[in-house]
Amino acid sequence: MRVPLLDLSEQYRTLEKQIRTQVEEVLASQRFILGPKVEAFEKAISNYCGAPHAIGVSSGTDALLAILMALKIGPGDAVLTSAYSFFASAACIARVGARPLFVDIDPSTYNLSPAALSSYIDNQCRKSNGNLLNETKQTIRAIIPTHLFGLCCEMNAIHEISEQHGLEVVEDAAQAVGAEYLTTHMGLRKAGTMGEAGCFSFYPSKNLGAAGDAGMIVCRDQQLAERLRVCRQHGMGPLYHHHLIGGNFRLDELQAAILGVKLPYLDGWSAARRVAADRYREEFTRAELTDRITLPAEPYRDRGLTNHHIYHQYVIRTPRRNELRDHLAKREIETAVYYPLGLHEQKCFADLGYKTGDFAETERAARETLALPIYPEISRDAQQYVVNTIAEFFE
Repeated sequence: MRVPLLDLSEQYRTLEKQIRTQVEEVLASQRFILGPKVEAFEKAISNYCGAPHAIGVSSGTDALLAILMALKIGPGDAVLTSAYSFFASAACIARVGARPLFVDIDPSTYNLSPAALSSYIDNQCRKSNGNLLNETKQTIRAIIPTHLFGLCCEMNAIHEISEQHGLEVVEDAAQAVGAEYLTTHMGLRKAGTMGEAGCFSFYPSKNLGAAGDAGMIVCRDQQLAERLRVCRQHGMGPLYHHHLIGGNFRLDELQAAILGVKLPYLDGWSAARRVAADRYREEFTRAELTDRITLPAEPYRDRGLTNHHIYHQYVIRTPRRNELRDHLAKREIETAVYYPLGLHEQKCFADLGYKTGDFAETERAARETLALPIYPEISRDAQQYVVNTIAEFFE
């Protein structure tokens, strides 16, 4: 049996008529950039997330870049972020001229560790004239926590640290649209709405995926929202009058139209992913494999949340990861490694002075984690085959 890591074909077959209708309306209108479909989708995301402002942009990466630009983070500044994440979080910090400061992860959730964050600030930073400075005397402006694999970071602890040191929080929610978290100061919130701003990616493989690149920013502050809308059009407003250096970060009508069709189905798809995750847990337990592999953590499951985890990826870990992956590939089961290197080990960041051994949990996760097939329509038979094949490996 062949089991793909992700199969979007059934989703498209179900929505094909609605999608084609929307696409044809865009083609008939000849409005391709920042038109009524973008405005409608922005409003829909704003309502869905419970955020006053939503700004459509060209990708999740550009969303994060635009936020940093709009917050005027740049040369002489530094931003704290996870050492274990997709490249964009650190790359955007570097692209605006600031310094990425990496922090280790929690070994169970793979998210930014509040304990490691606090330890770094307490032991390696100092206050000067009200500013928090790192070892090289750059001003630490913000924290970017990444909600990895569909699970929110421990935002209560992160907010406590940010408030103590006067740091802005920018949420990288690219993998977590719709995921929920129970905050102490705002109650139940969705990923992306707990900081100064949050960003989403609608890359085709995401839980809410476009037919290409697309992204979204959400925020509470009206002035920041206005600045972001200007920033996404080369800092322009009105036409050919540029008030700041922005970029070409616009969301196009075709992507917004497709995403607008899909959004009402998102919570149902996330629920189906959780059902699939529960099946995996049941089958791995039945096969007595839980002492051989580590299953995904669900720290918020018993807190009364619906979308406590949206399972963008189903990630297990084992010290024999590479051998297991080869075994699964031979039996036509697709898997993926997110991520094979910590960001501190990437060659492009060599000048930051980090070295192998600096972040033990990040490096262990990079060696041991493996994403298994998961998507809303995955069949019980396919999951059973995956589990049986893994059991066969450990016999």
